[in-house]
Amino acid sequence: MNRMLRGVGCILIAASFVCVAQQQPSHVAGTTRSGSAFPLPDQVPVMDGGAGPCSLDLTVTGADGKPVYAATVKVHIAYGFAGARRLDLQAGTNSDGKVKFTGLPARVHRPPLEFQASKGDLAGIAIYDPTTECEAKHGIAMSASKAEDKH
Repeated sequence: MNRMLRGVGCILIAASFVCVAQQQPSHVAGTTRSGSAFPLPDQVPVMDGGAGPCSLDLTVTGADGKPVYAATVKVHIAYGFAGARRLDLQAGTNSDGKVKFTGLPARVHRPPLEFQASKGDLAGIAIYDPTTECEAKHGIAMSASKAEDKH
């Protein structure tokens, strides 16, 4: 009888490990549920800072006014008491030149924030102050960077 109870106990323990293994997420870190490493070109990438209620939609265009695909947009955010908390966010644009930043703090240390876009020799900046416009839409018109103009 004891052997049977031990056998049943072992089976229950093994079954619980199988159940736990089946509850794991169906995606690997760094990939989407579809298995691709990057979102589709027409999906708007969303970068969540997890630091507050504000958001910013950006559209990045080149000197010709056309959307810039795969431009990198970066921002450094200092917030909290005396700017003690810091957040560095970075995301790439989709085929329409769009990217969205969510979870931005409503109050930042030394506003406004500068969202810097770059791709190759192109660069541009968007100025955003979450204290005056918590949910905003801005554009960044990129042009040849000044370092390239000096040569």
